[in-house]
Amino acid sequence: MIAGDAYLPYTYDMANRTTIVLDAKSRRAARELALHWECSSSEAIRRAVVRERDALLGQGVNAKTERRRLLQKLFVLFEDNDPAAEVARLKAEDEGF
Repeated sequence: MIAGDAYLPYTYDMANRTTIVLDAKSRRAARELALHWECSSSEAIRRAVVRERDALLGQGVNAKTERRRLLQKLFVLFEDNDPAAEVARLKAEDEGF
């Protein structure tokens, strides 16, 4: 007999499943992606959906949050930087080339 907790991950995933009907060409494409990515056909379809969404609509919320955090960090890092002095320094360094 299997403990009740063993069913929890399965029942959770079952509540979030979607059934789709694929034609032969789509099934073959899913299998090819699964072989390429070394995953199941279901995972290949999930990845393809997410990549298509990102291509059409841009990156997801997490990517935007991460870009915002990195931009804020750059603002802090370059807060006391003088662009004119930096350009002059780089030009002086390049004179030897």
